[in-house]
Amino acid sequence: MAVAKDKLIKVTNRYSGTVGYDVQDMAIPHRNFHPGETKEITFEELEKVAADPAGEKILEKYLVIKDYEAAKELLPDVEPEYYYTEEDIKRLLLTPNNLDAFLDCLDFAPDGVIDLIQEEAVNLPLNDVAKRKAILDKTGFNVEAAIRVKETKLDGDTGESIEESTTKSTKRRAAAPIITAADVEDKPQVKVIAKKN
Repeated sequence: MAVAKDKLIKVTNRYSGTVGYDVQDMAIPHRNFHPGETKEITFEELEKVAADPAGEKILEKYLVIKDYEAAKELLPDVEPEYYYTEEDIKRLLLTPNNLDAFLDCLDFAPDGVIDLIQEEAVNLPLNDVAKRKAILDKTGFNVEAAIRVKETKLDGDTGESIEESTTKSTKRRAAAPIITAADVEDKPQVKVIAKKN
């Protein structure tokens, strides 16, 4: 059964960057998706995007069409990994003894899913050494190094925001000296001149 052209389909950007496409012969000539953003798009628009090879690649690799029938009609050759959600990826990363399923995912998942795997491997963090190595071998992304960078604070970083540090006042350890107007006026004036050598 064909999907109705006016049916609204949820489409999500699961890539870590902004993804956009041009639509010919439509009221909206260009559409952008920011990371994690979901929009409702008509099936007709998705058909026009999928008709262009570059648009088809965007739908296949970076965006996910959240309607199984629409996705099957537009992208008939997608692998099951195309439909993986963030929760599926977390489960795949954290479940022990599923290395073969994990390797299949790395081999067949679109770029947006690989991007989520890398992100979640650092955020969780992923402790499975074999899966860390598989990610490094398949994608070149070093999970261990990324976790170290995330956990390491930069030199001099106190964990305070700039705003917090500027609003804090330094407290005196001893009583402040009493200075009168006469003290200031009687002091000799010093003139400082900066010279370039």
